[in-house]
This record gives sequence, structure tokens and C-alpha cells, in this order.
Amino acid sequence: MHKGRLEAFSDGVLAIIITIMVLELKLPAAAEGHAAGLADLRPLWPIFLSYALSFLYVGIYWNNHHHMLQASGHVSGGVLWANLHLLFWLSLIPFTTHWLGESHFQATPAAVYGVVLLMAALAYFILQQLLFRVPGGDALRRAVGKDSKGKISPVLYAAAIPLSYVSPWIGCGLYLAVALIWLIPDRRIERSLAEGHKPH
Repeated sequence: MHKGRLEAFSDGVLAIIITIMVLELKLPAAAEGHAAGLADLRPLWPIFLSYALSFLYVGIYWNNHHHMLQASGHVSGGVLWANLHLLFWLSLIPFTTHWLGESHFQATPAAVYGVVLLMAALAYFILQQLLFRVPGGDALRRAVGKDSKGKISPVLYAAAIPLSYVSPWIGCGLYLAVALIWLIPDRRIERSLAEGHKPH
């Protein structure tokens, strides 16, 4: 099967996820007779911080998903279901983002946020493994290589979930650390394609 429809559908879902998240950034109700000012936005800082972190994560997933499919030749029925599995977990990010921000980064919302990130990472791994097996998957396998980032990320998520009950800021700090690891440009797939390892 051709991968075009899967890419288009995934892009649309990720765009909707970002739209839902930004719609949760509601302006505070202005007090009667009170002129609007920047101070009115101060209560929104936890919501904005959780939004910024989640926007970063959705952007990272979109970027890596795009590159992974660029290096893939075809998709199978199993790949379609694995992709839906990934999108399921990513679609929960707006809910956990809103809960985390509204709770001002309390322990349980921070831990649940980590559970969703962990499950999304595992779903991405499953999708990647299935793409290795379809025709043209060898090009992707060569491009991915040892995938150190993909291996360390679930470990950090798994550590962050219980640590969120010690301090939610420790858990969220680990979530941010993982995001920053992935934010560093990874040229493996682009380099592999440039060297002629194209999917067939």
C-alpha cells in the first residue's frame, strides 16, 4: 500500500491535536471596571507552560514521523493499525496537558502526563519495527541505526512517573530533558537518503 494517505491522515490528526490544545488557552475573566493588563495573565502561566511542553512534543513526533515515512517504501495493514495506536496516545496529550496546567503541576496529573508520553513512545517504537518489515524497510533500518534516543526516552519516562510523586517538578524536568534530547537535529535519515539508501 502507498503511504500517502497515512501521511495525510496523520498530519491532519496532529494539526487537530495542536488546535485543541491552543483552544484551552482561555483568557481570564476581567474584573468589572478593571483595565486589562499583562498581570491578568499571571494565573495562566502553568497552563501556558504545559501547553508549550506539549506543543514541543507534538512537533517532535510530527517531525520524526515525517522523516520515518520518508525513509519507508510502503505500508501494510499492520502499519496502519500501529499508526492509529500511536495517534490514539498522542490524541490524549490535550487532555493531560490541560489537567497538568489547571492543577498547577500536581503529582498525579504529572504522572499521568508521563504515562501518556511513555505509551506514545512505545507505540512509535512498534510502528517503527513494523515499518522495518515492509518492502523498502531496510533503508529505514539503516537510517535509524542503534537509535540511542529511542531507547533512553522510555527509561526516562518510566523514571519520571514515580518521581512525580516525590516532586512533580522532577518528573516534568525529565519530560523536558527528553524533549530537549529530541530537539537536537538528528540527520540520520536525511543523511541516509542523501547517500542513496532510498526505499524501493
